[in-house]
Amino acid sequence: MLGLLLKDMEQKEIEYLLKREMDELLMDLEDHRIDHVVKRAMEERYKILYQLFKRLASKHDCIRYVLPKRKHQ
Repeated sequence: MLGLLLKDMEQKEIEYLLKREMDELLMDLEDHRIDHVVKRAMEERYKILYQLFKRLASKHDCIRYVLPKRKHQ
């Protein structure tokens, strides 16, 4: 386990970066041209980013970024 002290501005910057990365992944997961194997890897990355995001963001923000259930193709 690691500990980390952040200033408020640093926390907001990390939160912003995580949001942008998760937004990109969510958009790419909707792209039908991307292979399902690649999408699975993207989902794993999203889950890791979301775990980090949950430690920094409010519950309201976290709800917005819950990974939607994947539709079977």
